Amino acid sequence: MFPSHRRERYLNQNLATRFGSLAADLARIHSFAELAIDDAIPGLLDESRAFIEWGAPDLLPRRLDDAVRLVAMQRDLTHWFWIWNEAKEDPTQRAKLAEQAQAWSDEILEMSGLGNQE
Repeated sequence: MFPSHRRERYLNQNLATRFGSLAADLARIHSFAELAIDDAIPGLLDESRAFIEWGAPDLLPRRLDDAVRLVAMQRDLTHWFWIWNEAKEDPTQRAKLAEQAQAWSDEILEMSGLGNQE
């Protein structure tokens, strides 16, 4: 659980910035999983889940498909959060999380429009 002021600060940002924060967390998960920096991953998984919980409702009703996609990501992040202590010992699982986190990060950047700015 995160303090309410953290949620408020997150929600005071524009949607593109919020998506950028989520994409950055997911990119960190990718890097940390590849580098075996295990202690940071549960916190990043949890923060990413919170970012989705706090931000997805703002997509409704105009961006229903994106909101649905975010909820699916949140479900998968929750799965990784709960199995991480065992998965971190398995190089195949670690690589799978790294690959998935990078794909999610790329997808979130695409959703945000930040990747298209020059």
